Amino acid sequence: MLKFTHRFGGPYRHKVMLVIGLTGGIGSGKSTAARILQGLGAEVIDADKVGHEAYAQGTEGWREVVQAFGDGILAESGDVDRKKLGAVVFSDAHALKHLNAILHPRMYTMMKDRLDILREQGSSVAVVEAALLIEANWARLADEIWVVVSPADMVLQRLRRRSGANEESIRARIQSQMTDDKRVSYADVVIENSGTLAELEEQVKASWRLRASRYQENDKGQ
Repeated sequence: MLKFTHRFGGPYRHKVMLVIGLTGGIGSGKSTAARILQGLGAEVIDADKVGHEAYAQGTEGWREVVQAFGDGILAESGDVDRKKLGAVVFSDAHALKHLNAILHPRMYTMMKDRLDILREQGSSVAVVEAALLIEANWARLADEIWVVVSPADMVLQRLRRRSGANEESIRARIQSQMTDDKRVSYADVVIENSGTLAELEEQVKASWRLRASRYQENDKGQ
């Protein structure tokens, strides 16, 4: 079932490029929805990949992260070892807050720059796929917020298959995130991923037809 709101009110105003902020909890199907949108013609910016670049070896982000958390987080290659860093920050709320303070502003700037490039190239629709879109204050990059939600039991099944982690650790990670109800309160579009892949694809396509396809049509008419 699709749910829509009109955060900006009134009829759509023409924009050169529509930016969709796509978010959802772990295991919700957000990345699958992003791939479907990409297949429909959207340019997708994956915040997770941008985050890796934000502390790539030799960058200022890398230097600040190493200074903050020590050489023990590095692999033999000198790159930040994500598992070692995760072991430090996910067990210490203060450490996680410190890491986010280092990376999130850089990631915002990197994503904004990429959106600006896409606008200059004449792209009609772009998607910023980010689990922390709202928490990191990246929603201001987007014209619309699309939230993917999924029942807790389905999320557990997906994460077990994906990671092999036990139910206790999975539930702890889910509970550390913003709740679906909170995310939905920011949403312009809610996509309920509670069925098959084909059903998810149809919902995403329906949202696209109602909210995004007009931007491609405007480009064709120019």
